[in-house]
Amino acid sequence: MNVHSQVPQEVLRRFITTAFASQGLPPADAKQVASLMTEADLQGSDGHGVIRLPQYLKRLRAGGINKQPNIRVICERAATAVVDGDNGMGHLVVSRAVDIAISKARETGVAWVSTRYSNHAGPASLYARRPLQHDMLGLYFAVGNANHLPPWGGMEMLLSTNPIAAGIPAGEEPPVVLDMATTVTAYGKVKAKAKRGEQMPVGWMIDRQGQPLLDPNRAGEGFLLPIGGHKGYGLALIVGLLAGTLGGAAMGRDVVDFNADHVSVTNTGQAILVIDLAAFGDPGHFKDHVDRLVRDIRSSERLPGVERIWLPGEQSLQKRQRYSEVGIPISAALMDELNMLARELGIDPLMAEVSA
Repeated sequence: MNVHSQVPQEVLRRFITTAFASQGLPPADAKQVASLMTEADLQGSDGHGVIRLPQYLKRLRAGGINKQPNIRVICERAATAVVDGDNGMGHLVVSRAVDIAISKARETGVAWVSTRYSNHAGPASLYARRPLQHDMLGLYFAVGNANHLPPWGGMEMLLSTNPIAAGIPAGEEPPVVLDMATTVTAYGKVKAKAKRGEQMPVGWMIDRQGQPLLDPNRAGEGFLLPIGGHKGYGLALIVGLLAGTLGGAAMGRDVVDFNADHVSVTNTGQAILVIDLAAFGDPGHFKDHVDRLVRDIRSSERLPGVERIWLPGEQSLQKRQRYSEVGIPISAALMDELNMLARELGIDPLMAEVSA
């Protein structure tokens, strides 16, 4: 990776906050979105962190995102709710949905909250992790913000990466945190490859003749591949129905490609399911069992040449710990883009802060 700088997380958070505030996002909202974007980069989800800032700002300036939304519950029962994001920043909308789900799960044991008129909200794991601090587990589903996947055997892109995330609490061990697209890779990783000037590996994308597509700058000429062939296609469809259609959000041909369209309302949908461990018994017993299973898996017999068996979330945790100490890696190309953006916005460039 062509790294220009290791940026301290607080420096990056402050830069993103200032950029959003300069475009009219209320200070508290700017800080909240910046914190979540920095968290994305901190855990190594570099396709969903500061790399998205120029795109978000384009939509804010073009009116494609509401700077001062009235995020509200439009229908609910004891264990369910639908949150209308009023086309606000997705990070704000989904955060509100997770808070509501946690509150409801505390009373009912299980809660499902859907969003409509939301926007791109960053990596799914950010929200699946939130219930962990309350001795709860989280399952998160989302409709991607552009269609990159055709139905199995087809050529029209009617589905997206439609990610799934799960946060499972443990005791002494780190929590088990799964974050996966229903495609072989998330489209944000394609963007990150392009920004770093790297080729994609075989198996990420194919062109319209069914041949491997390796140049991320030509991504518009092909489409992503689903995980597990036809099974991944089916999973993407079900996740989209749960995260989008159930809550009244966009799905299929209604999905707006926010990479190309900075004006139209995307009506992005997400859903969060929160389960209170106490509704099923002693949370401590559950976490003890998770610990034992984690240790059994980690210490199980390995294939020749395999140094370690990883649990979901462990590598992100290691990156979080390392980047907290040495700074978040920012490629030279992205640093140049962010500093050019800073000049356009009339704010201090990121590089100046890093060098200070």
